[in-house]
Amino acid sequence: MSEPATRDYRTDVQLFAAINRGDTTAFDTFYQRHHAWVYGLAFRFTRNESDSLDVLQDTFGYLIRKAPHLKLTAKATTFLYPVVKHAAIARLRKRNREGHLSIESVNELTAPPETTPPHLHELHVVLARLPEAQREVILMRYIDDMTQDEIAAALNIPVGTVKSRLHHGVRTLRDDPHTRNHFDVQ
Repeated sequence: MSEPATRDYRTDVQLFAAINRGDTTAFDTFYQRHHAWVYGLAFRFTRNESDSLDVLQDTFGYLIRKAPHLKLTAKATTFLYPVVKHAAIARLRKRNREGHLSIESVNELTAPPETTPPHLHELHVVLARLPEAQREVILMRYIDDMTQDEIAAALNIPVGTVKSRLHHGVRTLRDDPHTRNHFDVQ
């Protein structure tokens, strides 16, 4: 995709409507606006640059295939999150079927990246120990900056479930002596 020549001030909803009409510049604009976030989320799931690029391509390919029936009723990241998640899981399953993903590799996916600053290493380790459901909503809330309603919509779960998972996950992080210094505990 090429960089749009001029800044496109249309909202994501307007871009989806234009994409549905076959406007390729609208797709380019939407891609430019969201590709870095999609890649970052894909990398968080796959921990592999090549797989993340494939997930990026799969995600935007999905959008192209769904046009002219795309409808954006929430924030773009709320819409994109499950698409990226499912594409990443499919990519990991494919890698596992091909024999490129061992049990050790799966464990590495939750390990902190080598580039993690030392003061955040313990936070990553404890976060990796949380149940997946709690870890996912914590990352969506504090890394992806999604609201509880957006998380509920993206995961197709009740808001109360999101609140419960956030509460229990944050409480675990606050109670752990290795990570409590990352929180304002009074």
